[in-house]
Amino acid sequence: MKQLSLTALALLLGALATFFVARGLGLVGRSASPSEVALVVAASTINSGQVIESAHLKLLAWPKDGVPEQSFTKTSLVAGRIAKQTIYPGELLLEAKLAGADSKGGLAAAIETGKRAISVRVNDVVGVAGFALPGSYVDVLVSAKDAANMPFSTTVLTRIKVLAVAQDTEADTAKPKVVNAVTLELTPVEAEKLDLARSIGALSLVLRSENDAADVDSAGTRLDDILRSGNRPVVRAAGKPSAAPAASSTVTSIRGITKRQEQP
Repeated sequence: MKQLSLTALALLLGALATFFVARGLGLVGRSASPSEVALVVAASTINSGQVIESAHLKLLAWPKDGVPEQSFTKTSLVAGRIAKQTIYPGELLLEAKLAGADSKGGLAAAIETGKRAISVRVNDVVGVAGFALPGSYVDVLVSAKDAANMPFSTTVLTRIKVLAVAQDTEADTAKPKVVNAVTLELTPVEAEKLDLARSIGALSLVLRSENDAADVDSAGTRLDDILRSGNRPVVRAAGKPSAAPAASSTVTSIRGITKRQEQP
């Protein structure tokens, strides 16, 4: 009899503990009013490529007239799926944020349909000293020499998403990490351009604002653009040769201990 009472007490305590945990996660509690519907939101941070568990989810009352498309009304429809991007506490779960139902997880699950992932070595210093994190957007530059053996630098790709830094797919903003390899998300054509660029010179990353979607209109920069006197760069339109230097432009020539001004 005593053993039976202890068993019943243990079951009761277990049920109470489950109830309080579920209520704390928002899985039970106030019922949605007739004008509301319960939608699935994140109860904790879900990392990109992570398998979503029931403990990561909760239900939140949402106005019926404002229900987003591709949202979920049951946690069972989301549990077991894989996050395609980082999802933060309180954020609504949408189909677009999840990998396919048959996805195996990992980095491949975070790649957008029609895109590819390619890892490249980059210049550590110009790679913004570790501030290019997973989820950041960057422009890719290449520095090389042309057919006349003259140095040049040009922007190869613009607004490219960083998928991973070294082997990390999650951003650690507390301590930027300097690495010499990143994984970028590209279209097949962009991947071809990047593959060619890295075969002819050194690649560098330029960090850009997440809200800046403007294209880069530049014909690149050559050595004579930065060596002209007066610090006046020559503006070169795409596909056109450099403008001729002004008649008054001079170049400082140093031979041994002799220094003189010359016309370029």
